[in-house]
Amino acid sequence: MTAILEPHEAAPELAPSPADEPYAVLKHRRGTRWMHWINFPLLTIMMWSGLRIYWAEDIYAFGILDWEWFKFFPDWFNEKLGLERKLARGLAFHFSFAWLFAINGIAFGIYTLVTGEWRELVPDRRALKDSFGVLLHDLHLRKEAPAHRGRYNAAQRMTYSLIILLGGLALLTGFAIFKPTQLGFLTAMFGGYTMARRIHFAVTIIFMLFFVVHLLQVARAGGRNFLSMITGYEVVGGGADRG
Repeated sequence: MTAILEPHEAAPELAPSPADEPYAVLKHRRGTRWMHWINFPLLTIMMWSGLRIYWAEDIYAFGILDWEWFKFFPDWFNEKLGLERKLARGLAFHFSFAWLFAINGIAFGIYTLVTGEWRELVPDRRALKDSFGVLLHDLHLRKEAPAHRGRYNAAQRMTYSLIILLGGLALLTGFAIFKPTQLGFLTAMFGGYTMARRIHFAVTIIFMLFFVVHLLQVARAGGRNFLSMITGYEVVGGGADRG
């Protein structure tokens, strides 16, 4: 390995070195890595505790009008996770870790603004169109993926930006159903207590789906991509890109 590159602003394009030897580039800053790994257990605990709260009043199902297709999280699913109907414990965990989630989210927002990382996350005008190209490439229906600058492709920019917005929505709807009297204006903004609960539940389902897809994509991208979120660096050039 010939060099370690540490860009002061955005990550450079992964161009080969003059000697065509492997070298390392900074892919993820330290702050991004720390807040990413902090967020992972926080969201996991919040979803787990949220399921405890959900099971106390198992009212959500998917269907049309009175025709119910299936209920979310049947009893066998809850029993396998040992959720039981312990509402008080679920509420205690959920509210405690919600504050940590909020603090980490605010810190991440400030960090991306100060460091300019937001430029790597915010989709550009071509992002929506290019996202379909990335999807077709991932499904092996297109040979080449759309070209992109920086560390994230169009689909990743769209997805990560959406997840950040949904994180904010989860907090706002959570406060709306936690303090519907004190924060009546917030509850009313979401169409009332019941609607705020439905939105909060829908956001939770999206987070769970994102978790599954994200883990599959990490496994598909390979070990070097995973290690870059731990060390911050990715080895490129030479045979590293092929191995």
